[in-house]
Amino acid sequence: MTDRLAELTGAGVAVWLDDLSRERLASGDLDRLRREKHVSGVTSNPTIFAKALSEGHAYDEQIRDLAVRGVSVEEAARMLTTYDVRWACDVMRPAFDASGGLDGRVSIEVDPRLAHKTAETIAEAKGLWWLVDRENLFIKIPATLEGLPAITATLAAGISVNVTLIFSLERYKGVMDAYLSGLEQAKANGHDVSKIESVASFFVSRVDTEIDKRLGASPLNGKAAVANARLAYQAYEEVFSSKRWQALADAGARPQRPLWASTGVKNPAYSDVLYVEELVAPGTVNTMPEATMNAFADHGVTQPDTITGEYASAKQVMDQISDYDDVVAFLERDGVAKFEASWAELLASVEAQLKAAR
Repeated sequence: MTDRLAELTGAGVAVWLDDLSRERLASGDLDRLRREKHVSGVTSNPTIFAKALSEGHAYDEQIRDLAVRGVSVEEAARMLTTYDVRWACDVMRPAFDASGGLDGRVSIEVDPRLAHKTAETIAEAKGLWWLVDRENLFIKIPATLEGLPAITATLAAGISVNVTLIFSLERYKGVMDAYLSGLEQAKANGHDVSKIESVASFFVSRVDTEIDKRLGASPLNGKAAVANARLAYQAYEEVFSSKRWQALADAGARPQRPLWASTGVKNPAYSDVLYVEELVAPGTVNTMPEATMNAFADHGVTQPDTITGEYASAKQVMDQISDYDDVVAFLERDGVAKFEASWAELLASVEAQLKAAR
């Protein structure tokens, strides 16, 4: 049988799982995916945790203990989520070691209510880094305007960062600048920059969903998201071949890899592996819901590179999106709002379960 996920990995795309739960950890399923499905990283977000807490009984014992201690709802939520992430870091440690620290990473996001608060984001990033206490952790920080200086400061403190909720090419350039600035400051602060990693999570399917909705029936349907991501990779190649970058690379730093996020296809008219097959290039990450991963393992096709030869055609597509700036601004606002809603749902679930346990 063809091992399609192995072929994808061989083409330079790290396969990460966009899901995490106590049940997946306790059952050994995450370890199985690492061993059998080439999963070399894990991403989480408030929506994933809200779903995990609302299902089954895997969290009951810890919730009872937290109830006995009389902790606040906010503290309980942090204890529950960081417990999962710490456990996942330990499960993924073999991938971390095998890749020299490049993969084997597990992400936890700062409180989404802080998305527009720079100082508070920096403080929480440091707190989460200390609380999880695993070197293969990523702290997820949204790429809002207020998030950019927080990204730089967090990296400058020697903390590895997953930058999330990137939709626009202009903002992505700001993210890469924040990364370089963070590494430069980390180096000046005496940190070993070879130990600091980062990915930039460029969201894909949501772009098609919003643009298709605005366009109606159009030849451009289902094309904008891939084109947008391909132009992001072009920007990545430009930045990480610059003299500024080379000075950091000489000190042992590694590039901030583009991570394709939101790669589950929303429109059933499109191929269920569209955002995997069309975004293959060396030095990238694709974080997939398990359904997308299974679909690719079943019938996905890996071409050596489906990005770098397509820059001109990608630009042609994006030049026809007249309200691009409005689309990406909306998607950022909507993304933050959705994660805030999921965090509120998570807190409500924890509060109800603490009350029941008491």
